[in-house]
Amino acid sequence: MVDEVRIQGLGVIDEAVLDLSPGFNVVTGETGAGKTMVVTSLGLLFGGRADPQRVRPGAKRATVEGRIVVDPGGRVVERVEEAGGELDEDALIVTRSVSAEGRSRAFLGGRSVPVSLLINLADDLVAVHGQSDQQRLLQSARQRAALDRYAGGALTKPMRAYTKAYQRHRQVGALLEELTTRARERAQEAEMLRFGLEEIEKVGPKDGEDTELAAEEERLGHADALRGAADSAHEALLGDPAAAFEAANVAGLLGTARNALDAVRDHDPDLAALADRLAEAGYLVSDVGTDLASYAESVDADPARLAAVQERRAEVTALTRKYGGADGTVTAVLEWARRSAARLTELEGDDERIEELRGEHAELAERLAAEAGELSAVRTRAAERFSGAVTEELTALAMPHARVHVTVARSQDYGPHGLDEVEVRLAPHPGSPPLPLHKGASGGELSRVMLAIEVVFAGADPVPTFVFDEVDAGVGGKAAVEIGRRLARLARNAQVIVVTHLPQVAAFADQHLLVEKSDDGTVTRSGVTALDREGRVRELSRMLAGLEDSELGRAHAEELLAMAAEER
Repeated sequence: MVDEVRIQGLGVIDEAVLDLSPGFNVVTGETGAGKTMVVTSLGLLFGGRADPQRVRPGAKRATVEGRIVVDPGGRVVERVEEAGGELDEDALIVTRSVSAEGRSRAFLGGRSVPVSLLINLADDLVAVHGQSDQQRLLQSARQRAALDRYAGGALTKPMRAYTKAYQRHRQVGALLEELTTRARERAQEAEMLRFGLEEIEKVGPKDGEDTELAAEEERLGHADALRGAADSAHEALLGDPAAAFEAANVAGLLGTARNALDAVRDHDPDLAALADRLAEAGYLVSDVGTDLASYAESVDADPARLAAVQERRAEVTALTRKYGGADGTVTAVLEWARRSAARLTELEGDDERIEELRGEHAELAERLAAEAGELSAVRTRAAERFSGAVTEELTALAMPHARVHVTVARSQDYGPHGLDEVEVRLAPHPGSPPLPLHKGASGGELSRVMLAIEVVFAGADPVPTFVFDEVDAGVGGKAAVEIGRRLARLARNAQVIVVTHLPQVAAFADQHLLVEKSDDGTVTRSGVTALDREGRVRELSRMLAGLEDSELGRAHAEELLAMAAEER
């Protein structure tokens, strides 16, 4: 249940606290005092649209904070913990703020969350019924949704089966349409892929070949320079054995230096260590010199091979430019070929695929018809029960001769929810034909029909809190008493919060909250006060007679409270 709501800077409300109780909570007040802001605040807590025009003039933002007592082991707590929030002594703290610029922020259990999470949680916490809901419920889609929810678990399995068949039927139909209507485009695509694959197959590139060819071309193109450099380095290190006289070289110089040190190495260990290092240097120079000689012999200027490499590289480069994408590598070309081969296989199998899909589409159509029929049967049975329950409620709401008929008709086209078109019709008097609600009911009758539907619907709805915003508009007298009585009965099993202008409804409340406005000459402010017995008498008297201290009004108010208390 909603335990407490704190409101700041919302509409005419500067700052107010709503201490709500289990059972029946009623909110009253003069016109313009801000009663609607109470419902607006609850709507904001549960993900309602953030309207910056609702921010109080002069305030930077409007803030609503709610304390909601929840089941510690329930689904709501699981969702809160998944979002990183925490409970405060088995209570969930929800905060919503709206800036004057239109920015909205939401907090759940101390953690900032997207507003969409509040909307999802609202399904398990609260059901709001108001004047706007009446207009929405006149729409066929809303009436179908209400009937489906009333049907409950009986509709779950057939709806799941229908949805699965419907989605697959649409997928297969879309694929069939693509395959048949885009045959020419797909044939052109297949031809393009086939040409590319043949071109790649003709060249036959290997992974990494482009890099290897570039390196080989670089080496062959500079063969003379490479061999000359190797010979020069070899001669500098080891000398030229073909020379008439031995020129100075690195190996010889290192040998001379080593011999000089070896002659006296026994006299000083440090000098001996240096001699050893010279010996290591000599061995290294000798190895490098030998390798240079081998390299020089291996380097061969081969113009024919260079031409072949250049020709091959041109072929590979042409492929990488056409099929290598942004990378421009043989690896990318081979990947394109792999994907294209798979796509070509798919395209070439279109004819066979079309026949398979046509067969599946026909099977799905039969299955869809069967599932839709099961949905219609469940809805028809639920419609009979729903019609009887609402008609019974109307009898208690001073419309004893009215009859509600919920019709389930079949349309021509399959939709996400089946073939059914649901319509709630009303026959207000014996012998009158059932007509759509917007044609068959007056303003007051429509309010009572809607309340009856909402009470019946609420009985099938597991949420613990119901909010009714002046659904008793246009009703008075005995019907108003019956509305109060029905709301009080609903409050036996759930928390009910009602904004009303009818004293007959307010008298049945377990707790009466008064929204009062004060004017200091410049700015109007509203606050919320929980009324005691005397306060309730004064407020009911005002609602009845327009005068708080009218003796007749007070007497009538006392009578209403006594009657309501006796029935509760």
